[in-house]
Amino acid sequence: MLNIEKEKIAIDRIKSFEPDDGYYVCYSGGKDSDVIRILSSLAGVKHELHNNHTTVDAPETVRYIRSIPNIIIDYPKYSMWQLIVKKGMPPTRLMRYCCSELKERNGVGKLRLTGVRWSESVSRSKNADLIKIIGKPKDTLSRAEEIGLDYTLNPKGGVILSTDNSESRRMVEMCYRTRSTTLNPIVDWSDRDVWTFLRHYGCESNPLYQCGFSRIGCIGCVMSGKMRYTEFSRYPKYKENYIKAFDRMLLRRDEKGYDRKSWVNGEAVFKWWMGEDLNQIKFEDLLN
Repeated sequence: MLNIEKEKIAIDRIKSFEPDDGYYVCYSGGKDSDVIRILSSLAGVKHELHNNHTTVDAPETVRYIRSIPNIIIDYPKYSMWQLIVKKGMPPTRLMRYCCSELKERNGVGKLRLTGVRWSESVSRSKNADLIKIIGKPKDTLSRAEEIGLDYTLNPKGGVILSTDNSESRRMVEMCYRTRSTTLNPIVDWSDRDVWTFLRHYGCESNPLYQCGFSRIGCIGCVMSGKMRYTEFSRYPKYKENYIKAFDRMLLRRDEKGYDRKSWVNGEAVFKWWMGEDLNQIKFEDLLN
């Protein structure tokens, strides 16, 4: 049964912080993004749907995103394959440059609306709340203390606000134009809340959920665990593209005078990257 109270609270949150120039709605093609998309319309607020094209989304996800009315697709300066060569190393859990370059690059100076939820991961439960502001830490903290807000800090030095009272609103109004500021109106929703809401409003969601996928994201994402093997089995062309990019990355490392370690080719890099040979090369060795 639809949790009417949670829906109302989420809509009230969205209405309470509506900026004059409208929300920048972050849309990835996943279930949480669909909830935010529908809630924005139900709230009647001014907003734009934006998708950051990652170049490594599944074909089904790309098609689904393109089917969404009024979606604005923003294309990156570099593809994932180009970034790997440019950075001279694969994306890793400790060096997730792919997120900052491909998924979080737009919406500067806008109040971003996202579908981040606590139940999605342990990290999010610790580092996310209703409002998150990333900017110059001293200025942000000074303002938060000046108006008497209760807040916590995340690892990037950002301020996390867990309330939506009038003082929090003042904080957001001051910060969102010059800092990375996000509102997460369904941060306290469970998976059941999400799926019940989508069924109630007739949203069929990304077809990959019907294929056994529990998470929608970049193919080969280092945060996907063993699911990566399933992804590469389903999309072998992406595996080929990664290996080719790793081959070009090694040539770039040669040009810069970096030691290849034991990587003889792109396939060896791919094997290491998939976690099959992690003891052979340590992460810090990639940096020199």
